[in-house]
Amino acid sequence: MSIYFLPFEKELAGIYNKLETALAFDKIDEANQLEDKINRLRENIYSNLDEWQVAQVARHPNRPYTIDYIEGLIEDFTELHGDRNFADDPAIVGGIGRFHGKTVCVIGHQKGHDTKEKIARNFGMPRPEGYRKALRLMKLAEKFSIPIITLVDTPGAYPGIDAEERGQAEAIARNLREMATLEVPVITVIIGEGGSGGALGIAVANRVLMLQYSIYSVISPEGCASILWKDAAKAEEAAKALKFTAGPLKEFGIVDEIIPEPVGGAHANPKEIIRTTGEYLHRQLEELNHLKIKELQEQRYRKFRQIGKIIKVEQNV
Repeated sequence: MSIYFLPFEKELAGIYNKLETALAFDKIDEANQLEDKINRLRENIYSNLDEWQVAQVARHPNRPYTIDYIEGLIEDFTELHGDRNFADDPAIVGGIGRFHGKTVCVIGHQKGHDTKEKIARNFGMPRPEGYRKALRLMKLAEKFSIPIITLVDTPGAYPGIDAEERGQAEAIARNLREMATLEVPVITVIIGEGGSGGALGIAVANRVLMLQYSIYSVISPEGCASILWKDAAKAEEAAKALKFTAGPLKEFGIVDEIIPEPVGGAHANPKEIIRTTGEYLHRQLEELNHLKIKELQEQRYRKFRQIGKIIKVEQNV
């Protein structure tokens, strides 16, 4: 996989070029010095990211996607296809497998690593059949008392005419309603980009975890800028206002835990972030497995009801 540098990593790109030259001429001492410099510089850069830079990291093309997590964490995974109504949607992957020896249902968005896969999976933007497939699998898991894990990574649900004709809004709304009453534990992990109802359509969970450099918002910064200022170029300004990074969302109670990423982001060390995510998931599942059905439903209900509380402020006139 080729190295892709984000705009704020230009200095890193220059040092990497020198490192490749040193390695090509077998200059080991110089290469070691350059590697140390790269590590120090990367650590400094990633300790001071602003909201727009975090959004860029969340969208990094080399970031691990749902299938990467499934391959790294789930044994004997069997993918299930189709919504039994219209078609299969490759933008959402789902199936049954074993996690730490126990059967689980895993559902997630899949963007695709190369151009061919991105097009085939519609850049991780599901159509209605994707959400109906996800719900079918959730109901299957509920029938057999199987915990559900969902992995969120989408810019949003597909807004095309064909999706609207087949009931995009209804499909997402139905998922929200049905997920709220599921009788099994549900854990969601925001692994990259969590955009609007496209993300929430598989994210009504007992626990919502979020990778350190992921984003989760009602709208993309570009969409927000287009609405507020009629100019998508002001996305960076919108990003600062949206508060869609892990820290603020944890403070607001929207996210339950933040999963730390390797220095340089998940794409810098995919194996490490997949392993760390697995540890967090295992602990959360162990906690939720002790709850009764009614407790799971009530906990999920309370979690989402408390989001966006209205606080009345008395004003003296």
